[in-house]
Amino acid sequence: MSRLAEFRALEQQLAAQLAELESLKNDDGLKREIEFEKKLRDLLGEYGYSLRNIVAILDPQATARSTAPAPIADRGTRKPRQLKVYKNPHSGEIIETKGGNHKRLKEWKSKYRSQEVDSWRTQ
Repeated sequence: MSRLAEFRALEQQLAAQLAELESLKNDDGLKREIEFEKKLRDLLGEYGYSLRNIVAILDPQATARSTAPAPIADRGTRKPRQLKVYKNPHSGEIIETKGGNHKRLKEWKSKYRSQEVDSWRTQ
């Protein structure tokens, strides 16, 4: 789409939104809601209450439901990783690791293939 076409499309969208805004400004129902909200906020300010206080008064369980943390499943402790020992038959070098993120082990796997290095495991 060219920049000019994009500009015109956005201009049309803006004109439609402005027309919708004007129709909402003239809506009696919206005017009543705005007036109600303004009066309610003034009243809350006069008595020093917030909307949360009003919700707590009208529905005491609502605050208990919203503030209570969700129950966390008992994850327990993770079992320790098993120690793996690799012995390189070419150099006689031994590597002991609990994970696969060992620098030297990765070098061996890239040089000799993973399957061959896995066959070097002694434990």
